[in-house]
Amino acid sequence: MPFFKYSNISISGIAAAVPTERVSVDSFRVQYGDEAVDKFISMTGIKEFRRTKEHQTASDLGYVAAEKILNEKNIDRNSIGALVFVAHSTDYRRPATACVLHKRLGLSKECAAFDIGLGCSAVTYGIQTICSMMSNSDIQFGLLIVGESLTKMVNPNDRSVNMLFGDGGAAILFEKTDKDAHINVLLKSDGNGYKAIIAPAGGFRNLNASHDDMVWPDGNTRSLYNTYMNGTDVFSFTITDVPKSVKEFFEKTQTSPDDYDCFAFHQANQYIHKQLSKKLKTPMDKMPLCLDRYGNTSAPAPALALCDAYGEKDEGIIKTLFCCFGVGLSWGVASAEIDSKDIFPVIETDGVFEEGIINTPF
Repeated sequence: MPFFKYSNISISGIAAAVPTERVSVDSFRVQYGDEAVDKFISMTGIKEFRRTKEHQTASDLGYVAAEKILNEKNIDRNSIGALVFVAHSTDYRRPATACVLHKRLGLSKECAAFDIGLGCSAVTYGIQTICSMMSNSDIQFGLLIVGESLTKMVNPNDRSVNMLFGDGGAAILFEKTDKDAHINVLLKSDGNGYKAIIAPAGGFRNLNASHDDMVWPDGNTRSLYNTYMNGTDVFSFTITDVPKSVKEFFEKTQTSPDDYDCFAFHQANQYIHKQLSKKLKTPMDKMPLCLDRYGNTSAPAPALALCDAYGEKDEGIIKTLFCCFGVGLSWGVASAEIDSKDIFPVIETDGVFEEGIINTPF
């Protein structure tokens, strides 16, 4: 298995941002009926989620989170040597959104910036990428930005996901340190499940597909440009492969659930969390949940959960286990010790990069 160990690199800042618009799940009662909505809330635990404005993107949210960290910690922007943006919700087909963020954040030309196209597993894959770059270079600070604006790809008539997904963004700052800091990462993937969560059209494989809505075999209406999720396949993968990998991580690191203060897991749904808690013997009170207010935000979910749980608390060092899983299929586990003073409260924003809205030749 791909297992990585890094020393003398620490997470020295985590921030998350969400749009200001709240969408209550109760607002879908007229469309879907009380029984369907009540069942959804009972199963997922989601009561509301956040939705971006028309031109607001995942990078807008990630930018605000990154600005918060850099300003609060008074980081010299010329010292940022790596900027990695991990998301499916990019600003453009080209260029890389990381390059747009590089400009907006005022980083130097001595900074490497690039995108990684992943969703739910973004945080763990991003941690590995940044740590690998830093451990093999003279980079002092690395910046990971993750985010999704999933609501923009949901068909309003698709009850399977219409109440599920929310928008959010997060940033994580990494720093080389002389302290005894360790970060471990395990990564996995199964491309056989690429159809489990997919938007079939819009990429270069199916660039000019029809935009017409159609009824799919699951009885829901969506176009080929909307997100489709096979809930049964995703659930099966989540409660089998994911806990198995976490247990493998425990074996590789010679740790157990008792060694961690917080399990920052992907915010899939409440029922899945309970199943993972049971299989891994991790107490629910150590698994912060914020999906009741933010929905399933995919990429930023673990960071958002940390900011929601610890953003205004002083609890010293938090021994954290990250676990991210979903679209790809792609998943990973990572561990790090994080000072709670470096975890900032969730930010609300309607900010938009106006310069980036390009509707005419220039």
